[in-house]
Amino acid sequence: MSQPVAIIAGASSGIGAAAARTLGKNGYRVVVAARREERLADLASQIREGGGEALPIQTDLAQVEQIQQMVEKTIQTFGRIDVLVNSAGSARHVWFDEHSLISDIQIQIQSNLTGAIQLTRAVLPWMLTEDRGHIIHISSISSWVGVPTYSIYSASKFGLRGFLESLRRELRGSGVTVSEIYPSAVDTEFAQHVDVHWKTPQILPKWMLLSSQDVADQILRVIQKKKKTAIMPGYMGLVIWANAHFPGIVSWLLSKAFYRKEGKRVAWLKADE
Repeated sequence: MSQPVAIIAGASSGIGAAAARTLGKNGYRVVVAARREERLADLASQIREGGGEALPIQTDLAQVEQIQQMVEKTIQTFGRIDVLVNSAGSARHVWFDEHSLISDIQIQIQSNLTGAIQLTRAVLPWMLTEDRGHIIHISSISSWVGVPTYSIYSASKFGLRGFLESLRRELRGSGVTVSEIYPSAVDTEFAQHVDVHWKTPQILPKWMLLSSQDVADQILRVIQKKKKTAIMPGYMGLVIWANAHFPGIVSWLLSKAFYRKEGKRVAWLKADE
């Protein structure tokens, strides 16, 4: 019972699944939470086969009651929460005037921002009671750089960065660490859920894409070293710096990927076109 407990939200695939397996191999009892119940059960079985301990809990971050129930079940089962890793997210990359008011805007904000805040609020009292804990959110370079067709996604990620910065300052001296990881493009099935595909040439070559395991390994390093932020890969820090100091140049470069010379918008197409 002295083993630490980690909640992994968004654990049914990609970064979340890789993080759950990685922490499970490194002495953590993991609670894997997501909407897809069958995938959670398979993941929990993999972790147990590897000698770890896992508790799958079907959870929709759009439902506050489910968030509360997941946290309560974690406490009932393990009696503690040491780490929260939130890798859940939603995206649909289309031009802003093509977004629907509900399915595109509300769902992204709820999943990427509101749900993340509510999840953090649900686990924090248990960490404060023990004067220790680590809250980690997997964000994106889009937390710093606004990109065409990412308007709602970036709004949610910019908001999450502001929330975590304020929360980190609130919790100074409490024993609770707040961290955010900013990956660039990750080669996961996440893109399959945005219902769109590139029409323009790929912006990043395949060799520059991160893997889910790359991010999972970074999560473990962040926990071990209590790092507050991590940009992946490190050279993307130059992109963030350039956007802050030379936004006009960055805008010009992005226009090369998202517009034809005649100004026609061509970045994304609906998947059925």
